[in-house]
Amino acid sequence: MLVQELERNLLRGDESAGNDLVLQELRRAIRSVAQPVPRIGDVARMFFLPIEPFLVDARADHKRIGRIARVSLEPIWSWIVRDLIPSEAKALNEDINRALVAGDRIKADQMVRALHERATQRMKEAVSGIGADEKARRRLAVQVGTPRAMEDLNTILSILTLRDVLADLARRLPPHIRNFERDQVDPVKMHLDTAAAKITVDTDGMRKSDVFLYGLILVMNRLAAPWQLIHIATRAAESDEPARVAETPYAAAVTIVLGETESMVGELRLELKAGRPIVSLLKGIHDAARGLRSEMDLSVDSPWSRQLAAIRADVSGLLKTEIEATPGTVRRLLRPRPAKEIAPGSLLDALDVNEAEARVEFVGACRHYASELAINEATMRAHSELTLYLETGTKVLLDSLRQAGDADRPFRQSQFDAAIRFCRRVFGGDYANLLVKAAEVALQTASAERRAVRV
Repeated sequence: MLVQELERNLLRGDESAGNDLVLQELRRAIRSVAQPVPRIGDVARMFFLPIEPFLVDARADHKRIGRIARVSLEPIWSWIVRDLIPSEAKALNEDINRALVAGDRIKADQMVRALHERATQRMKEAVSGIGADEKARRRLAVQVGTPRAMEDLNTILSILTLRDVLADLARRLPPHIRNFERDQVDPVKMHLDTAAAKITVDTDGMRKSDVFLYGLILVMNRLAAPWQLIHIATRAAESDEPARVAETPYAAAVTIVLGETESMVGELRLELKAGRPIVSLLKGIHDAARGLRSEMDLSVDSPWSRQLAAIRADVSGLLKTEIEATPGTVRRLLRPRPAKEIAPGSLLDALDVNEAEARVEFVGACRHYASELAINEATMRAHSELTLYLETGTKVLLDSLRQAGDADRPFRQSQFDAAIRFCRRVFGGDYANLLVKAAEVALQTASAERRAVRV
């Protein structure tokens, strides 16, 4: 049972440190006492190996073209072995496992290929004729167990049908491309053109358009800046005009980049709700939007320009609410309070302070990306309010700390400490260090005054 669970975890993409080592030791122990073990994970992983470059760690109902959510693999595999080809899958499962136990990887690969052939043939039969029949689509989704069953199966069909072409292309592509400019674009384009040329006509489920789609995704996986994939589209068209780019097979590059950007916006929405850091996501969305607008002439109306406009409006709507709420959050924490409202020895809630600091940092990050994400006005207003409040509010907090008694001093100290953290984000480390010194002097002065009064 433990072996099966670990293998299912690996199938779902959970590659926690030590899982493979534990699996190896368990299998060695089981073999030593001649106990059979179902190798669900190994066969499934070998079956889906050609799909690996196209997997994404996203929700099963994502809408990224040419991609499959990793969480969808397990239900799809279950459907294959339960409903699609149960007898063939069972027999080949056993044969593949025996080959793996014997260490005969070549034989195992050959049988996985046979499993691919059987599965793809039956998949074609399962999806053919469904078309726009929504009832049939829903029925297939229930059977397969994924919300995008039709799309997922068509993606798997395309990739498995082209697995040899895509594998050869992957071997020829550079492993990492730091800057996808002309000196890199031209050889990559040559490799893609060569791969597409291997398919003379669209037959046996193989289409030139699929070679470009999945080949471009392979290229994107190697880019340090994924949005730069559009460079190959403008290079192929020798133009930045959307109409001319759309006439080339490399138009898929623009569609892919826009889809990936929309996916990042979806992630942004989830991260904002969860209160997690989003600076890297903001940068990714900003860079993609700026790249699309600078590398292509999207000033004229086109499906791509409308899609990008919708992305920017969506991001703007998401961020404005968070940006505009930040000054109020800071004011509520740093609001000067009369001593009677402060419980003796109490402090600001550390979680509230952490959240407010993250929000202040978030507003600062938005300033760098405001123009491209259509949040200029909201960001400038929020930053101005924060700057003014922190400049004046820290003086009030410092006076309150200097005059505090034993009961309210801890709370006022926690307020001033929070203000220092916020100022570090807004004004920088030097300003924050000056506040630290000012607080030390204020406390020393107050202590000396109290001693003098007692004397």
